[in-house]
Amino acid sequence: MTQQTCDFIVVGGGSAGCVITHRLIKAGHSVLMLEAGPDDNSKFVKIPATFVRVIGTERSWVYETEPQPHANGRKMYVPQGRTNGGGSSINAMLYIRGTAEDYNEWEKAGCVGWGWQDVLPVFKRSERNMRFSGEHHGTEGPLRVSDTKYRHPLSLAFLKSAQEIGLKYNDDFNGATQEGIGFYQTTTIDGSRGSTAATYLAEVKASPKLTLVNGAHVLRIITVDGAATGVEYRRDNGQTVTATARREVILTAGTLSTPKLLQVSGIGPAALLKQIGVPVVKDLPGVGENFHDHLEVIAHGKCREPISLLGQDKGLTALKHGVQWELFKTGLLTSNVVESGGFVDTLGTGRPDIQFHVLPVLVGDVDRPMPEIHGISIDPCFLRPKSRGKVQARSANAMDPARFDGGFLAEQEDVDTLVRGLKLARRILRAPSMNKIISEELYPSPKADLSDQELIAFVRQYAKTVYHPVGTCKMGMDPMAVVDSQLRVHGVRNLRVCDASVMPTLISGNTNAPTIMIAERCADFILA
Repeated sequence: MTQQTCDFIVVGGGSAGCVITHRLIKAGHSVLMLEAGPDDNSKFVKIPATFVRVIGTERSWVYETEPQPHANGRKMYVPQGRTNGGGSSINAMLYIRGTAEDYNEWEKAGCVGWGWQDVLPVFKRSERNMRFSGEHHGTEGPLRVSDTKYRHPLSLAFLKSAQEIGLKYNDDFNGATQEGIGFYQTTTIDGSRGSTAATYLAEVKASPKLTLVNGAHVLRIITVDGAATGVEYRRDNGQTVTATARREVILTAGTLSTPKLLQVSGIGPAALLKQIGVPVVKDLPGVGENFHDHLEVIAHGKCREPISLLGQDKGLTALKHGVQWELFKTGLLTSNVVESGGFVDTLGTGRPDIQFHVLPVLVGDVDRPMPEIHGISIDPCFLRPKSRGKVQARSANAMDPARFDGGFLAEQEDVDTLVRGLKLARRILRAPSMNKIISEELYPSPKADLSDQELIAFVRQYAKTVYHPVGTCKMGMDPMAVVDSQLRVHGVRNLRVCDASVMPTLISGNTNAPTIMIAERCADFILA
């Protein structure tokens, strides 16, 4: 068995792992970063528009739930990153922070120092925005944020139609107000993906202080007398390595892997640990609980002419796009595909409860392919889910998949919110600008007058996740909290969790930028 020693061990090379590694290396510390997947050197990772080619490959995990009783017994699927950069290397690159209320609610729930006034300066510090500056934006950080170079006609038609039914245009979802529809800014760099691997990690990758191991599967956290001292991991070649951390072990493996790793290391609900035969190091009942995610349901429209993205990745057309991207970093391949969307308050509370993601192509799910028809997908998702699920290790072996129950749609309020969003999407599909290029609604139905019961049935049959899982190691001081306000695991010294699992509740939007902010703050806590 090989031995390694360093100041810090970072378990997971995703969005958070790259950020915290960058900050610790810059401060002069030695870091061992362990990533289960391969390097991010795939062309499909670098090209913004081809991220769908990465999902389902060796550079992604596709987590599968137990059958979901409130979603007609379906299994549901949550792809996550499995490469340097993690989710930031396979996502649609949307740069969204959420709202001030999201973070103020964290603070009210016991996460001291996580209010909007605390996190906004950190968002700004990390950001290098190509266009915005001032009160809400930064221009000097490692994370590149820019406008997409390409905008599809179907994305433009959505924006016009949304305005025609009374929704206002918003040029900056991270500015003074979130509500409205518009084009998303993205984490892209001059037509290429700007993941945390391409930004934060790239700045320190050559440092002698960094040991980066790909193909590293962490088997357990080693603890001695109630303190984390290192990890044991297995390489793809079968070699087992024991790594010792002089300072701390930091878990950045993600919402669906971090709780399982804690559990097989003896940190979690005592009853579960005894059931799977793991000695209890620390009884923490909240480990693996409080799982929640954004769900969406998609309205599909059929194009009058063949103008969608269908077929653009085949034959001479694909070759032309590839050459244009290689030579000039322009054209369709610079698109993040999810170019337009926005945030809508469907209840009149003054706070959006629905987010739209719009794709200029028909999109299904992992288990639901779409017909070969030119079309548009308008995807409303709820922003603050009420339903909760859990993640539990099945055995003491970290290599066994966890038992994953999303708890999706258990609360009727979640279903009702999706129905309101679906009604709005269907109105947009029938507005004048969309009607010029969309001949009919394919799903839920060409019929305009569906009943609420029909729409509820559609939601329960076809709702899918937006791949924003959070909450399984939530931050706070209540009995179900796993980490404190400085992300230290309760009752286990020298161990922190630094990924989306610490979010006590979902933020109102995409989770990559908030995860990067969490990692920036974690580095601050350690270095202080």
